[in-house]
Amino acid sequence: MANGSVRVRFCPSPTGNPHVGLVRTALFNWAYARHNGGTMVFRIEDTDAARDSEESYNQLLDSLRWLGLDWDEGPEVGGPHGPYRQSQRMDIYKDVAGKLIDGGYAYPCYCTALELEARRDAARAAGRPSGYDGKCRTLTAEQKGAYDAEGRESIVRFKMPDEPITFTDLVRGELTFTPDNVPDYGIVRANGAPLYTLVNPVDDALMEITHVLRGEDLLSSTPRQIALYKALIELGIAKEIPSFGHLPYVMGEGNKKLSKRDPQASLNLYRERGFLPEGLLNYLSLLGWSFSADQDIFTIPEMVAKFDLADVNANPARFDLKKAEAINADHIRMLDVKTFTEACEPWLKAPNANWAPEDFDRAAWEAIAPYAQTRLTVLSDITANVDFLFLKEPVEDEASWTKAMKGDPVALLTTAREKLQAADWSSAESLKEAVLAAGESHGLKLGKAQAPVRVAVTGRTVGLPLFESLEILGKEKTLARIDAALAKLTA
Repeated sequence: MANGSVRVRFCPSPTGNPHVGLVRTALFNWAYARHNGGTMVFRIEDTDAARDSEESYNQLLDSLRWLGLDWDEGPEVGGPHGPYRQSQRMDIYKDVAGKLIDGGYAYPCYCTALELEARRDAARAAGRPSGYDGKCRTLTAEQKGAYDAEGRESIVRFKMPDEPITFTDLVRGELTFTPDNVPDYGIVRANGAPLYTLVNPVDDALMEITHVLRGEDLLSSTPRQIALYKALIELGIAKEIPSFGHLPYVMGEGNKKLSKRDPQASLNLYRERGFLPEGLLNYLSLLGWSFSADQDIFTIPEMVAKFDLADVNANPARFDLKKAEAINADHIRMLDVKTFTEACEPWLKAPNANWAPEDFDRAAWEAIAPYAQTRLTVLSDITANVDFLFLKEPVEDEASWTKAMKGDPVALLTTAREKLQAADWSSAESLKEAVLAAGESHGLKLGKAQAPVRVAVTGRTVGLPLFESLEILGKEKTLARIDAALAKLTA
């Protein structure tokens, strides 16, 4: 396909918070457009007034911007095929529905819900397909008039062809659906409101979408849309049937599809925890696609350069939080130090930080940042890693205290204080030698000797490199904290 001719779309409904499955779909569409020099269309499917909200709409836009998934046409960008919110396109759908009826491609259906259910039950009992049986397909004008006179409401149904529909899915290969599995379906409600089954293909047709990449859960609707496309082409509304590719399910706990209600599905959760957009997108791209057999870590430009639908796997992909965190940690380490220090800023301020704003020492933060960068999984981890620098007293952690203060901690800390008092505080190596010497005088190796010092100074048994931390904290504060620990131990 020639460069620039690819047109894909991302068309979420503004309901609830964005979830990672939705982001994966957006990412694959975006990467395919960018790889092919094509166009990314962002469209909002907001025809369900009861569920859609302006808050969710704004969250969608904000989330895509945070992720760096830009769009070429759509809300706040514009384009030649607007408007890009379905709620503003109702006249278009009404016009198309009328043309489908006039052309014999669709018809009014007067069947009530009770009648439909009774016929479905009878079909199931007889072992026949239980979809719509086409009862209203051949109503005469007189029959329609009689129903209208009764005051019966009618929906509009699309008339499916009586032959199989075959298409080649870009992910799953050739698929065939027989007529008994795809009955006539509703496209307009009784109140005149268009259904997704109409508005989605109509918008794709009018916006000249060439490739529809979407979730596997929508696969069963594809033969319906292909039949509708053929009708739209014959009516001069559509130019061509797009190519379809159905992306694999994202599975959560217990081999179940990851749903919006799953806690780990919320995009906001990862943003609040301090995932980098690049780290999260790197992981999400691996849910159904492979960069190479031996490489899982890559930049988004590298992904775009390699993205090919031939590498999308049809099998379900399992969401693995630990792998997502590990990949994000790699991306944190890939940042230059200046970018890293800036990225951590939100977690060094209220309400995330547990120290007073005036106690934050920027020079100390910039000095410790390179050591912290190698330790983080997510950016929010930074708060607990560096709080000892900015709190007046270290965090009280009795479990860490009990674990570290074994043997004769008073004697060890007293000796360590003496050695540190005399040490060269411009050198982390000198501080290490001081603690090492204190340990040796009590028959302890460095690991055992430094544990009480670490807990006395930082409050925790694990953390950033101890001697670099002491150097940055400074002699006065370090010795004062050791004094406080000794006072506690001898009280």
